[in-house]
Amino acid sequence: MKNQPLETNSSLSGKQENAILQEEKDKIIERQLRFQNLLISISTQYINSDLSDIDTLINDSLKQIGEFVSSDRSYIFSYDFENRTCSNTYEWCSEGVEPEIDNLQNIPTDYINQWLEAHQNGEAFYVEDVSLLPEDGEHGLRAILEPQGIKSLIVIPKIKNNELIGFVGFDSVQKINKYTENEKEILFVFANMLVNVIQRKENEEHIKAQEEKKEELLKNLSIQNQELSEYAHVVSHDLKAPLINIHTLIGWFMDDHKETLGEELLNPLNQVLFNVERMDFLIKGILDYSTIDRMESQDAQIDFNVMLKEVLETMLIPDTTTIKIQENLPTLFGNAWRYKQIFQNLIQNAVRYSDKEQGNIEVGFVEKGDFYEFFVKDNGIGIKADYFERIFKIFTKLESTGSSSGIGLSIVKKIVTFCKGSIWLESEEGVGTTFYFTLLKTN
Repeated sequence: MKNQPLETNSSLSGKQENAILQEEKDKIIERQLRFQNLLISISTQYINSDLSDIDTLINDSLKQIGEFVSSDRSYIFSYDFENRTCSNTYEWCSEGVEPEIDNLQNIPTDYINQWLEAHQNGEAFYVEDVSLLPEDGEHGLRAILEPQGIKSLIVIPKIKNNELIGFVGFDSVQKINKYTENEKEILFVFANMLVNVIQRKENEEHIKAQEEKKEELLKNLSIQNQELSEYAHVVSHDLKAPLINIHTLIGWFMDDHKETLGEELLNPLNQVLFNVERMDFLIKGILDYSTIDRMESQDAQIDFNVMLKEVLETMLIPDTTTIKIQENLPTLFGNAWRYKQIFQNLIQNAVRYSDKEQGNIEVGFVEKGDFYEFFVKDNGIGIKADYFERIFKIFTKLESTGSSSGIGLSIVKKIVTFCKGSIWLESEEGVGTTFYFTLLKTN
């Protein structure tokens, strides 16, 4: 009976001890949860920020983490392995603690061999009590840390794409600071977050630089295109002027002396006129081809029924050729000059390469989904299948006679392609050819 109170007191003491232990565990768990929530909050800020002021963002997070782990100085360093140095790039200091960032530039990595080795192994370097470090000379680790008043520190490696690029560190100046394994793991997460946000900023700056470079290139290209367009018009004018003079002078000469000039003399002069006309067509074709994608006239709703009528009015159609235009052609938004060039060149080709006593040309369309499929059909000489692709190349002609420039079909294809359409043909020698091309209903 006398021992009973002792047993009761001993039992109460055990319960109290368990309660104290449980309370300590709860505090640790609660602190870990708060630490994790802080990290989530910082991560959310990183994600939602436009990074226009990344320095403020990083400094704020260094302050938040530093205060939570009771450090007096938190910082970021970058490694420069080419020069075997490291430099302080960001720093936060608690009130009353002197900043060291200006004193910690281009520090030789030979001075921090221990923690560099740990970082290269992907590990944190932790010194709980700096005063217990060995005194290893004026360039030793203790000699570097103690003048900064550091009592404890932990430095976490920053790794980008499996490459060590720096570290984030936390110094305790006013007291010795202990870090649990869980806190070390959370600090590793923070280090990775820093790497990601800095990399995101670098990517944004790279994209911005590329966009600025692209805009500059487009601006220069626009200027060059304008200069080329002006140059093409000047050259065209300068080349056409003497051709007109030659044609006019020879024409006058032939008219004035047609009674005395025999066939033997007229043939060479007619040949000169023929080549002058051919040269004129060539210059016009080159000018048209070079200005297809630089038209200055505004786009508008184009009634193809009216447009085709205007095209035919400007062409010389032989009496032996009949052109049939389908009724109720569509109206499309676009550039009238470009559309006219398509039909003008295709119809001219059909007229030029007709070998029948009665030439028949049909122009029409069918509606297909979000585009119209047009066709120009003739009963001319036809085209060999081997030439189906070649004829769209500039300066390519089916025959070398005649004044054709060999640019017409290349102009057609360039315009159709510019309008995001496609062009092809079906043909049989001696029977005729049909050119098909598509134009979007809305551009």
